[in-house]
Amino acid sequence: MSEARKPERSSEAHGDTAMSGASGHILVAIDGSENALRALAFAIALAGRAPGTRIELVNAQVPVGQAVSMFLPRGTLTDFHRDAGMQALGPAIAAARQAGVAFAQHIAVGQPADVIAGFARELGCTHVVMGTRGLGAALGMLLGSVATAVVRQVAVPVTLVK
Repeated sequence: MSEARKPERSSEAHGDTAMSGASGHILVAIDGSENALRALAFAIALAGRAPGTRIELVNAQVPVGQAVSMFLPRGTLTDFHRDAGMQALGPAIAAARQAGVAFAQHIAVGQPADVIAGFARELGCTHVVMGTRGLGAALGMLLGSVATAVVRQVAVPVTLVK
C-alpha cells in the first residue's frame, strides 16, 4: 500500500451510541501498551462524570514501505493491519465493555499523530487522552513525535497519562 493512498479504516460502535448534546466524545489512542490502558481508565473515569459520553478507541497502524507493499496483495496488507489493530485494541475493548461505557473502535493506516488528530476532528471529539509510555528524562525529545504533533493538530484538550 502506498502512503499516498487514502488510509484504510475500519470502525465499529458498541453500547448506547445515542448521545445528548451536552455530552461528548473522548478519543483514546490505543497502541496495545499498559500506558494506553491507563489512559483508557482515566477516560472511563471522565466519561463516568458526564453521562452519555462515548469513548472512541483509535489504533493507528504505521504503513509498510512501498518496497514491501508492491510485493503483497492489497487484501493481505488490509488483513494484516486489521489483525494487528484488533490485537492492540482487544484489552481496551474488554475494559470498555467491563466499565459499561459506550464506545467505538477504529483502526486506520497512517502516521499515528495524523490518524489520531484526523479522527478527533472527524468524530467531533471534545478531548483526546493518550499514554506517554513513561519516557522519563528523554520525554521532551521522544514524546515530540506523536503526542506533541497531536497537541499541535487538534483544537481540543489533550491529556497525557503516564
